[in-house]
Amino acid sequence: MTATPLDVPAQPSSIRPAVGFCGLGKMGLPMARRILSSGQALHVWNRTLDKARELRHASPSLCAVDESPARLAQHCDVMLLCLADAPSVAAVVFGDDGLASAARPGALLIDHSTLAPTLTRSLADRWHAQTGGRWLDAPVSGGTAGAAAGTLAVMAGGDEARLDAARPLLAAYAARITRMGESGAGQASKLANQVIVMTTIAALAEATRLARGTGIDAARLPAALQGGWADSVLLQSVQPRMLAPPAQATGSIRTMLKDFDAIEAFAAEHGIALPLASLVRRWLARAVEHGLAEADVSQIVQVAPD
Repeated sequence: MTATPLDVPAQPSSIRPAVGFCGLGKMGLPMARRILSSGQALHVWNRTLDKARELRHASPSLCAVDESPARLAQHCDVMLLCLADAPSVAAVVFGDDGLASAARPGALLIDHSTLAPTLTRSLADRWHAQTGGRWLDAPVSGGTAGAAAGTLAVMAGGDEARLDAARPLLAAYAARITRMGESGAGQASKLANQVIVMTTIAALAEATRLARGTGIDAARLPAALQGGWADSVLLQSVQPRMLAPPAQATGSIRTMLKDFDAIEAFAAEHGIALPLASLVRRWLARAVEHGLAEADVSQIVQVAPD
């Protein structure tokens, strides 16, 4: 029997809560697939419904498509978000027909989006005031491949007991779930993660430009450096994409620039100087100016830094 918003497969509520997922983009879609593959029934909503309908078609007995976040909230005890940016999160949660307008009392919201920590704390307070529920900030690292393989790392902030209760659900797509502290701590940790990731990618781009400009076969670098101190997951996976651009970005320059804007603002808020991150942010902005906003982050190699 096909699941509809009012006809979800029966399951013991003491074992599995009713779960919803909003945002079926590059990361959200494989995460939602992992949840369904675990046997968990799932309500889904996406701004464009085609992806949601694809999920229902693949798992008709478990997946229900809702026409709005509010409709999804009516049926769910736990709601997961994986959205592009802060305006999208605010609109889906607190906008007209948003989750907060119809949330069950005490509902748990787990946000996998990457937002500024200060904003996250504000949204969490607002969610609690309107619904009595808790908000966990739980950004992820590991890319689309990690989402598909179920090996993501989750950095979480918020109530420890609610996170512990949600661990079996998150384990469908995450191999490591770490509580970093109170509300906002997960987002602060994700910003630190992005500094490490993108400054490393920038160094790989410079090394690739150096190799190309001096007659070295840059394609041989990953094999030549494997096992040495310069080796890394990023060297082996991202540097080859600098030489053969992927047809589909696993992470766009535009999105990374958005994250570096948040990093710059968060560091300024706390009086912390980040000179390398500042240089990388300028490089990302330069790539956007050259029309590479939607290109894979590896393609900063195409643009000379300042």
